[in-house]
Amino acid sequence: MTSEHLTPEHRPERRRPEPAPRAGRREWAAFTVLLLALLMVAMDTSVLFFAVPAINADLAPSGTEQLWIYDVYGFLLAGLLLTMGSLGDRIGRRRLLLCGAAAFGAASAAAAYATSPEMLIAARAVLGVGGATLMPSTMGLIRVLFRDAKQRARAIGAWTAVLTGGIALGSVVSGVLVEHYWWGSVFLVNLPAMVLLLVLAPLLIPEYRDPEGGKFDLPSVPLSLAAVLPLVWALKEIPGNGMRPSYALALAVGLVFLVLFVRRQRTAERPMVPPALLRVRGYRGALVLGTLAAFGMMGSSFFTTQYLQSVLGLSALEAALWSLVPSVPIGAAAPVVTALVQRGVPRARVVAAGFVLSASGMAVLALLGTGSLALVLTGAGLLAVGIVTALSQLTDLALGAVPVERAGTASALWETGQEFGGALGLATLGSLATTIYRARLTDAGPAGLPGNARETLGGAVAHATRLGGERGADLLRTAREAFVSGMHVAAWTCAALFLLCAAGAALALREKDGATHTHAAEPAPAPTDTHATAPAPAPVPTKALPDDA
Repeated sequence: MTSEHLTPEHRPERRRPEPAPRAGRREWAAFTVLLLALLMVAMDTSVLFFAVPAINADLAPSGTEQLWIYDVYGFLLAGLLLTMGSLGDRIGRRRLLLCGAAAFGAASAAAAYATSPEMLIAARAVLGVGGATLMPSTMGLIRVLFRDAKQRARAIGAWTAVLTGGIALGSVVSGVLVEHYWWGSVFLVNLPAMVLLLVLAPLLIPEYRDPEGGKFDLPSVPLSLAAVLPLVWALKEIPGNGMRPSYALALAVGLVFLVLFVRRQRTAERPMVPPALLRVRGYRGALVLGTLAAFGMMGSSFFTTQYLQSVLGLSALEAALWSLVPSVPIGAAAPVVTALVQRGVPRARVVAAGFVLSASGMAVLALLGTGSLALVLTGAGLLAVGIVTALSQLTDLALGAVPVERAGTASALWETGQEFGGALGLATLGSLATTIYRARLTDAGPAGLPGNARETLGGAVAHATRLGGERGADLLRTAREAFVSGMHVAAWTCAALFLLCAAGAALALREKDGATHTHAAEPAPAPTDTHATAPAPAPVPTKALPDDA
């Protein structure tokens, strides 16, 4: 008997999947606290922008110590993201979040009252460790707080906007605080946020860990650090100093340990990064495109910051305040884009449009002269809106494509890709622009320039100031024109990359629009304490991680 001939009472009843539980006020309140912690972590990447001169006057660090004061935070943040993401999946994301908040707050207080360069370097190192715990924890907990796909998309849009805006806001906050208080105040702003997180997180945020996580893979920790730290260090140093033997050696060492790390993940019983995670097509495509977006975004910041200060001649505080202008539309971009996707606009088209918008911003930057404030702000604004448009959707796709028990590891790998993409963008585009700047200045500039003037625009500006008169003015004009020429080539290169990303998004994400939220309707995670929203079946075991999403 076929189904057509079955009477209604004999026909099997089709059960529709139960809708995912929607987040209420408590979850949104918890998310607000997470965003505050994320804002502090993002701001700390740029909060020393104006504090360095005051630190130099007070602590008198050597040149090497000054570099470590500034860079150790970012190095440890990037190097420990994978470790902390995997650790949070095993011991509990809320527990790791609280540990990170305590470390971040204590290190902030220690940095504010540091009495020596060594003490400040140590405090900044602990800040990096704390930041590495907070970032994947906040992103991974979004999967626990927001089971509904539409609500999760809105939350991720806000998360992306806060992260992007926080980096720009950090330098401005630094300038204002140093102007009115002492340099340690730039660290003390972290304390209220961390105290609030420590008090409210146990009350509002449910604990979650991977029930199939198993034993933590300790050998992967030194391998990941040995791979990430040399690579990030070399890629960040090359734009300002050119390729040196020490940088080439660091790149080689990092690549060797990267191969060893990948081999470990393939052979370990409980690897830090399960290879099956990278076989999830939705996640894999988003990871690649997100890394390329970070490549262009950080590469462009290398030029716009120098353009505002060294080409237009603005003070550091004036440049920081003007750089906030392109950040204004970021707050509106993510919610608008999320609403478009939820109303049926294909995600592939939205991401592709974001990359096209970013390419148009780079094209505007490629048209700059040596006195174009309005044009540089317009180009940077188009770039910022385009990047946030693409990244908000790619982040939602990446986080929604993986099971909830792997959200911490997936978040950490995503953020590590962002760090690598940004460092590679700085190195590649910065080196390209520096090469052209050096060639143009050699051809058109005066003979006998010192090395720092031939290598960087800042060095040329300083030398021109010392020369003074007509010779200084001629050198300044020539150096600025040479810098803008290098900026044009790098901007067109980045615009072409974004257009390729747009084409890749239109093709690679097209098939996933209908299955974007593969795991969106999964039941709420099993609570491990009384603060979880509701009891539910245990989550899907790690072995069930699909090869294709």
